[in-house]
Amino acid sequence: MYTLELTLRYSPFPISIQKKDHDHLLQVFTQIKNSMKDSDSSSLIDLECEKMKGKLISVLVKEIIAIQMYEKSAVAGGSKRPGFTLDT
Repeated sequence: MYTLELTLRYSPFPISIQKKDHDHLLQVFTQIKNSMKDSDSSSLIDLECEKMKGKLISVLVKEIIAIQMYEKSAVAGGSKRPGFTLDT
């Protein structure tokens, strides 16, 4: 299972969805990233979670300040640590 997290302006908690297929999630990631680059980002992005059926999210693109994707695994508590680390 792969997770996509969105960090929104003025929100302390990220919004996340999960997909089974890495390629499909990568397409969504690229679509959001390209929308963020667009100077006219007054559009909405609709996202659907595959893990929780019926979980639908619409987000105003100009409110997204960061996106990240990572893979859930069965090792060490159920997930890899998202983001970047300085540990060696």
